[in-house]
Parts: sequence; structure tokens; C-alpha cells
Amino acid sequence: MLRLNSLLWLGLALPLSSGGQTPEISQILERLDRLEKQNRDLAAQVVELKTELAALQPEAPTGPTPTATLEDRVAIQEKRIEEQAQTKVETSQKFPLTITGMALFNAFLNSRYGGGVEYPTVATLAPTPQSGNGTLRQSIIGLQFHGPQTFLGGTVSGDLQMDFFTGGVSFNSMFRLRTGSINLDWNTTRFMVGIDKPIFNPRDPSSLAQVGISPLTGAGNLWLWMPQARIQQDFAFTSRTGFRARVGIVGTHETSPYDQTTIPVTVTPVRPGAEGRGEFYHELDSDRRLELAGGFHESTTHAGGFSIPSRAYSADWFFNPFKPVEWTGFAFTGQNVSLLGTGAVNQGYAVYMHNAYAITARGGWTQLTLHTTRRLDFHLFTGVQYYESGVLAVNDVSRNMMYGVNLFYRLAPNVLFGPEVSQFRTLYIGSGTRITNHYDFALAYLF
Repeated sequence: MLRLNSLLWLGLALPLSSGGQTPEISQILERLDRLEKQNRDLAAQVVELKTELAALQPEAPTGPTPTATLEDRVAIQEKRIEEQAQTKVETSQKFPLTITGMALFNAFLNSRYGGGVEYPTVATLAPTPQSGNGTLRQSIIGLQFHGPQTFLGGTVSGDLQMDFFTGGVSFNSMFRLRTGSINLDWNTTRFMVGIDKPIFNPRDPSSLAQVGISPLTGAGNLWLWMPQARIQQDFAFTSRTGFRARVGIVGTHETSPYDQTTIPVTVTPVRPGAEGRGEFYHELDSDRRLELAGGFHESTTHAGGFSIPSRAYSADWFFNPFKPVEWTGFAFTGQNVSLLGTGAVNQGYAVYMHNAYAITARGGWTQLTLHTTRRLDFHLFTGVQYYESGVLAVNDVSRNMMYGVNLFYRLAPNVLFGPEVSQFRTLYIGSGTRITNHYDFALAYLF
């Protein structure tokens, strides 16, 4: 409007100064008249549109806010507070605490040579009848807590995992501590004390049939939970590549000599050991990852006046070359490894009148995982463990092998159905191979 008025006054001033109107001036004045008319029309349309919009808007209340609306809002807030109170777990130190775990039901059947146990870790030398049962004792209850900042800006956290695996198969199970930890975390450093798998072997195959002890026990998986204090340091080379180092002290669970020992032997039950693991990792993209690691265990068994070394050197890996495919595994070689968890086969060392021998063992396991759909995963796995036959006697185990397949199907977001079929093939020196099959139907409710 200001510009148009200025042009209009300029147009009026020009004729006065020149003494008459030229054709060009007349054209300018005509244009100005048209612009002024269009401007008035637009202003009228704007007013008309505002009137129509006002008519479409609901009328604002003229009185105070109705009491019923306020009461409804208060009721909603009270209901939300009540729901939170039902799910809240109070702690004396006001730390956030979360209850985790699963209710796990297993119905299982073992063929001959199963030894009458829930989940065999070896095919027995002597035949045993078929056995089967149902149990809930592999159910797990866990507690996880997170604390505020603590020493030098680090944070404290921890967890406890418990089950009912000690005792009988169905009726007289007892509460049992599985694993637990207290952690201090900084940006790239973690310090942990607690009970966990060996530092050099943190991986496990996937199974709902064998939860009370780790899957593939006695067939390549050295898993026994042990007290430990460890420190972890992360090194980032790039945003996708790095190295993770762990080292610590563990408390071993010493075992007696294997069965062929003929003299009384006193064993020091708990010994300190050193373990470590270094892992290289690289993220190929957001869906694919490669992890390669090497580890070690070093300790000494004191039995019958002898010092018997226990050593293990390992490699483990994880690789998913495609989004729905994962390949995981673990391999080791060493001597006197029974204290690390080898199931029913106790062949770590032998003590004789004037000598003691650490029995050499080697083995490992591998698993292929197929994520076929959002609800369905398949796991194919196998493992094997060999023992040095030169020190062993007839009817001792020379090789213990296991393979199987299972699936995890999500009936609901927190309900898993997991049938599994597996077989142990155990080779005895001088007596050949014994075979036992295991069939398991598992239903798990995660909470």
C-alpha cells in the first residue's frame, strides 16, 4: 500500500511539474488504478475468509472448566500411579532394580545309554533303560540393578542369576546360584567381580533343552562358572573396528584324579588361576559383524603331593556373512581341563605312586543359526572332545562327540517353543562307540 501511494503521488506530481499529461503518464495512472482496485478486492477476500474460518471454529466455553473434566484427569493420573506401584520393586538403597528370567518347562526322553539323567553329557559304557520326565527346575530368576555415578565418574551395575537345578528332576529341586557380578564401568574400561563363565570362553550354543548346565558340556564347551575378578579394556581403531582385552584371576574348582588312580589322593579343593582373552571385532555394516578372539587359562592342581599344570589355549569366533545367518564357535587345546567343566568325563590328570600326569585334551564346538522369519530361528550345532589315550586305560573315554538341531519359535513376544533333538557318540578305549539320543520339548515364558 505504501509503495502504491508513493507511486500515485509521484504520478500526480509529474503532470504538475510538466504542465500536462503525456501518453506514458496516462498509462502509468491507469495501471495504478487497476492495482488499487485489485488491492481492495484482495483485502475484501481476506476479510471474507476470516469470517468463514471463524464460523467453522467451535465456540469457546464462556464459563470455568467443567468439574467433571478435572476429575477425569485426576482419576487417570491416579490409575497410572497405581499401575507403576504394582510394577515397582523397592530397594533399601533406592537403586533401580529389574526382575528378569524365564519359567521353563522341559518334557524330555532319553534313549538307552543315557545314564538315567535329565540331559546326558556322555553315552554310558553300560546300557541303561530309556528314561523320560517333565521338569521346571531349569527355570531362571534374575535380578539386575543399576546405580548412580561412583568412583571417578564410573557407574555401578550388577546382576544375579538363579535356578532350581540342584536336587531331583521334578519334586525336590533346590534354589541355586548360577552367576552374578558387580561391575564398575567407565567409557572404555570395566572392572568386574563375581561368578561367571571362564574369561577365555564367554560364548554358549543356543538351547532351551540344556540350561542347568551349558549346552555341549563334555563335547567341546569348557563352561564351568567360577569366582573371578577381571578387568576389560576397549580400544577403538575406527567407528566400526576395535579390540577388546580381558584379563583376570579365577578360583578353580579342583576335581579328584580320574578313576584309574589306585592310591589315596588328597586334593587342594580351590586354587587360583589366571585367564585372559583378546577379541578383534569389525562391523561390516549395520547388520553384519565379525569377531575373532584368542584366550588362555593357567593354573596348578595340588594333589597327592604333586603339582599338576592345568593349561588351555583357545580361539572363538562369531560371523554373520548375511543378515539371517550366524556362525559361532569355540576351539581349545590343553591339559588337565576337567576343572573347567567336562561333564561326566573326569579325565583331567592321573596320580600314581611316584608320578602324576596331566592328561592332554582338545576339542571345540560350532553352531550355525538361521533366522528364517521374525518368529522362527533354527540352530544346528556339533561339538567334540578328545583325550590323550596313552595315559588312559581300557574302557576310558577317548572321544566324546555330540550333534543336534533345535528351533526357537515365538508363540508370542515373550513365549518361546523350543523342541530339540541331539545325539551323543562316545568312543571307549577297547570297547567301541556307545550312542544315546535326547529328545526335548521346551516351553519358555520370558519375564
